[in-house]
Amino acid sequence: TAVIGLLYPCMDRHLGEPHKFKREWSSVMRCVAVFVGINHATQKVDFANNIQLSLTLAALSIGLWWTFDRSRSGFGLGVGIAFLATLVSQLLVYNGVYQYTSPDFLYVRSWLPCIFFAGGITMGNIGRQLAM
Repeated sequence: TAVIGLLYPCMDRHLGEPHKFKREWSSVMRCVAVFVGINHATQKVDFANNIQLSLTLAALSIGLWWTFDRSRSGFGLGVGIAFLATLVSQLLVYNGVYQYTSPDFLYVRSWLPCIFFAGGITMGNIGRQLAM
């Protein structure tokens, strides 16, 4: 989490596009609250199937990015973090370190990349605010 939080401001400086969209702590705290709500929805809301859950979470995660970030570097890092974290999760499950009760996407749940994407955006907003 700390590495992701540090990676966002470093990438902003490296790419030369400073992030200036909603730069205050209240926005960061709202982003954290939305992320917690998205994470909570994966457990409490009953969906008809995993595809419906995955598509809903994908839309909510993109909405989180649009509402609190709107940068190309933020979107790219979020997608990269989601891909790498899902890959690591799949390797852990494949090697027997961790197990899901009903995996539906190779070895993990199909909604997991959406949660990692939203978490990456949230940690990036915290890191950007701390870097100010």
